[in-house]
Amino acid sequence: MIFEYGECELEYLRLRDARLGEIIDRVGFIEREVDGDIFAAIVKNIAGQQISNAALKTVLGRLMCALGELNAENVCRLGVEGIRSCGMSLRKAENIVNIAERVCNGELGLEALRTLPDDEVIAVLTSFRGIGTWTAEMLLIFCLCRENVLSFGDFGIRRGIELLYGEEKLTRARFKEYYERYSPYATVASFYLWAVGNGDVTLLS
Repeated sequence: MIFEYGECELEYLRLRDARLGEIIDRVGFIEREVDGDIFAAIVKNIAGQQISNAALKTVLGRLMCALGELNAENVCRLGVEGIRSCGMSLRKAENIVNIAERVCNGELGLEALRTLPDDEVIAVLTSFRGIGTWTAEMLLIFCLCRENVLSFGDFGIRRGIELLYGEEKLTRARFKEYYERYSPYATVASFYLWAVGNGDVTLLS
C-alpha cells in the first residue's frame, strides 16, 4: 500500500511555504509504502533498531521462516529464545515477546489505536519497552497513515529543515513553528524534508 495524498495537500504546502513548494515542484510526487498490519509493523520497527537495512532483511527473513505468519500468537509460541535465534539481541527479543503477550492477553488492543488521536497513540505505544517516541511517530506515519506528523527526533527531518531554511541548529521552539506552518499536512512535508536531508535533491542557492 502507498500513503495516500494528492494535489490538495501539495498545493496547501506550496501556498504555506514557498521554499518547500519549490522542492515539491522539483521532486514531484513521492511514493511511500505503508504497512497496515500494526503488530507486524511494531515488530519490524523494533527489529530494525540500530542495524542496517540489509541486516534487517536477513533477520526478518529468518523470523518469517520460524513463525510462518507474523502475529502475536506465533511470537508467543516461539518465545524469547526462538526470536533470538533469528539474529536479534536478547533485549529486542524480550521486548517483542512482551508486546505479543500483552496483545494476546487483551491488555493491548492494537486495532483500537486506529481510533485514538496521535498523542494518545504515542502515549500507549511508548508505555511498552522497546518503543520510543520516534518509533511511535514512524508507526503513526507508515502504519496508521496519519497526516500531521513531523518528528523532531528524526535526524533526517531536522537536517532537511536546517538545510532548506539555513537553520544553524534547529531548536524545539523553531521546530514547532515549522510544524505549525505545515499543519495539517506535516506528514507530506516530512516526505520532502527527508529528500532534502538525505541529499536526494540539490538545493539551489
